[in-house]
Amino acid sequence: MKIMLITAGSRGDVEPFAAFARGAHAAGHEVRLAVPDNSGVDLSALDAVSLGADFSAMIADQGVSPLAAMRSFRTTVKPAMRAVIVNSVRESLEFAPDVLMYHPKIVSAPLIADHLGIPHIMVEAVPVTAPTRAFPAPGTITANLGGAVNKLTYKAVGAAGGMFRQELAEAAALLGSSATKTSDPSATMVTVSPHLLARPADWPERVHLTGPWMVPASRTVLDAALDEFIAEPFVYAGFGSMAAGNAADRGRSIIEATRARSIRTLIATGWGGIDVSEDLRGDDVFVTDSVPHAQVMARASAAIHHGGAGTVHTAARAGITSIVVPFIADQPFWGKQLHDAGLAPAPVAYRRVSAATIGAALDAVPVYESANRALAERMADEDGIAAALEIVEATC
Repeated sequence: MKIMLITAGSRGDVEPFAAFARGAHAAGHEVRLAVPDNSGVDLSALDAVSLGADFSAMIADQGVSPLAAMRSFRTTVKPAMRAVIVNSVRESLEFAPDVLMYHPKIVSAPLIADHLGIPHIMVEAVPVTAPTRAFPAPGTITANLGGAVNKLTYKAVGAAGGMFRQELAEAAALLGSSATKTSDPSATMVTVSPHLLARPADWPERVHLTGPWMVPASRTVLDAALDEFIAEPFVYAGFGSMAAGNAADRGRSIIEATRARSIRTLIATGWGGIDVSEDLRGDDVFVTDSVPHAQVMARASAAIHHGGAGTVHTAARAGITSIVVPFIADQPFWGKQLHDAGLAPAPVAYRRVSAATIGAALDAVPVYESANRALAERMADEDGIAAALEIVEATC
């Protein structure tokens, strides 16, 4: 089977698709992966093509502030999304797949699939497209307002495609069409563990919780200096692609909190979420730009992170406690989910990061350790990629 995978966004949006591409190829399928540039994801040995958009540059330029995105919508956001929307058409037509699997940002995907007469499957790391009474749409509000009000929050998410009508018209024209209505996805896969989020009873049958799509921990060889540092107890801190507020103050707060407790700290600066000045560095602090989460968290005692879905699942599978510092989108949702489930301290808003708030969360870590070890045991046998392949094969 020829499978076309298309995704857009930061590393967390690309990595699961790359993991699935490897799994599908190993299962005998022909797979092409269309991705943004400079995501930081290992794409070696994959048939990967560029969508001509660089979300890392966009974040470096404006951070993750919604206000900054609104101010630069015409000059930065729309051109990047135009590249994604239009080049998704070009790459799909060239590959001629049997099925199209795509991130919700790929709003031209249903047009493409309908033109080719093939099934299309939406893939999301957090459930934002299937309305439910069980919880509000992640990225809207964190308070569970119950029933009908929760369902209403999904309308805001569904309206996003309307911002790119012109780009969708261009995509349709490339397909020789003027279509505005498209078919619904044949299936929607949510790459979330049912041990972290119970499947809502009011979801339609076509919506599946597959479990996370993850690269095997054995794939990456660790840098020798990093391997040596994590041979002794440490706490991990990294905020991925998040860039907002004062990164140097966050770095200082984290190190002051860990040093006050004689805890060694591994810091991944990512795309600008944390900065560590020279005066704070020492033998008890290891600073790098990024790390392979699965290998590192398997040895960590806790993880301070932004609460992205992929990082949440990696920490959970490692059996360690998360200290969530949410910035945007689904991150407050995951912080609340973990806290409500008795798996983590209450999330610390990124504007409230201080040595005191991080220190209090670190002091609470022992309370959650046994619950997280038990969760890791339940998640150990999950194979999200295998589950997803079964759905693909049944759909096609």
